[in-house]
Amino acid sequence: MKTKILSTGLAITGLVIAMIGQGCNADAKKETTVKEAAPKTETFKLETGKLSTALQLPGELTAYQQVDLYAKVSSFVKLLNADIGSQVSKGQLLMTLEAPEMSAQVAAAKSKLKSQEAVYTASKANYERLFETSKTPGTISKNDLDQAIAKRNSDEAQLEAAKAAFQEVGSIQNYLEIRAPFSGVITARNVNLGAYVGPSGKGSELPLFTLQDQKKLRLAISIPEVYTGYLEDGHEVSFTVRSLPGRNFTAKVKRLSGALDTRLRSERVEMDVPNADKKLLPGMIAEVNIPLPANASTFVVAKNAVLDTSEGIYVIRVENGKAVKVMVKKGRETDDKVEIFGDLKSGDELVAQPSEEVKDGSVINR
Repeated sequence: MKTKILSTGLAITGLVIAMIGQGCNADAKKETTVKEAAPKTETFKLETGKLSTALQLPGELTAYQQVDLYAKVSSFVKLLNADIGSQVSKGQLLMTLEAPEMSAQVAAAKSKLKSQEAVYTASKANYERLFETSKTPGTISKNDLDQAIAKRNSDEAQLEAAKAAFQEVGSIQNYLEIRAPFSGVITARNVNLGAYVGPSGKGSELPLFTLQDQKKLRLAISIPEVYTGYLEDGHEVSFTVRSLPGRNFTAKVKRLSGALDTRLRSERVEMDVPNADKKLLPGMIAEVNIPLPANASTFVVAKNAVLDTSEGIYVIRVENGKAVKVMVKKGRETDDKVEIFGDLKSGDELVAQPSEEVKDGSVINR
């Protein structure tokens, strides 16, 4: 009986051991299967490339030349020879002003000039007579001759002063005629006949006229700091305006400020826009398309290869089968590509779709 019981116990023990062994083998097989099924990490070789992009910016159209015309002297509007929309040429008379007291000042200055001319003529003639007489010894004393010379010189100086005063009044009187400093179109008129105008007081708040040269316009834009190195003098840009949606206009860069605005951190750039048909108007807002051709070979990667996290912007490089974070800076971007700059070299192996869960030193299965 004891022998039978012992045999039965040994059999049961063997069965248990066999079941445990089978379970261990199943776990080992399962683990092996999981390891074999682990997905590989996709990588790629870093290469240089050229990325051509375009920049969309708003711009403002302004007149090539614009001036506000004011009255120099206090006066009244006597004649109006131009109005809003008038095409005028350089030097054309736009307005005549009237200042009655100015006529009196001109008359007084002219009278003083005539009087001083007579005084000078008399003193000059007196000196010349004394000088001729002094050639005979003993007739004229040297003191009398010196006094005559001094009187002549004094009267001559007074005459020059009278001439200057007369010219000054005459110049001021010329301000009573308002003329166009350049050819263009009158875009504003703020006075009527009989209105009082002057350099100060009522009538001087607004300009008499605003004159614009619209045959050529200026297109001004502000280029962000990061793009200033891509735009140079002579580069061509295109733009559109809302009032003419079916037309595309072009312009060439003519002036770059060469400095950044301290508030916007951008550079002001101006382009000249021909406008012979005057379809474009000063004050219009333009949508400017600026092509930014690649001017150097840089590293260009897919956007998915760059991680932008709270730790910074970086890519993951594979070194000896392990992950290494490399901090980078972004350059220009397209829909799916981006320039990167950092401690990288051509041929580096980068992870194509990195994750924040990948840490430095993590094993990369590829």
